[in-house]
Amino acid sequence: MEANKVNIFLSDEAKAFIRSLPEKAKKKVTFNIRKVEGGEMDKDLFKKLNDNIWELRTSYNGMCYRLLAFWDKERRALIIATHGFVKKTWKVPQKEIDRAEAFMKQYYSNE
Repeated sequence: MEANKVNIFLSDEAKAFIRSLPEKAKKKVTFNIRKVEGGEMDKDLFKKLNDNIWELRTSYNGMCYRLLAFWDKERRALIIATHGFVKKTWKVPQKEIDRAEAFMKQYYSNE
């Protein structure tokens, strides 16, 4: 694997969110996931929200689609996309960040 490549694991909830999107939005979200997998980490695409949670950002046709994620430091460079949502405000709602952090805690308690 190349040094800047990133493995991305999508939770079942994240997969269901992507499957629920309109076809063209689904393709754009998938395209952006592939860009991050290829090592592209530009802040318009992939942004750190706090010490643990990151936001994978996709805008398409006036809608803002978001997947929240965290790094699995044990497996190195593995991102776990916890869930997705359509962003309606400028800031990511705290409840979405809390939800991602709860997923992360559950993930680590199940290892």
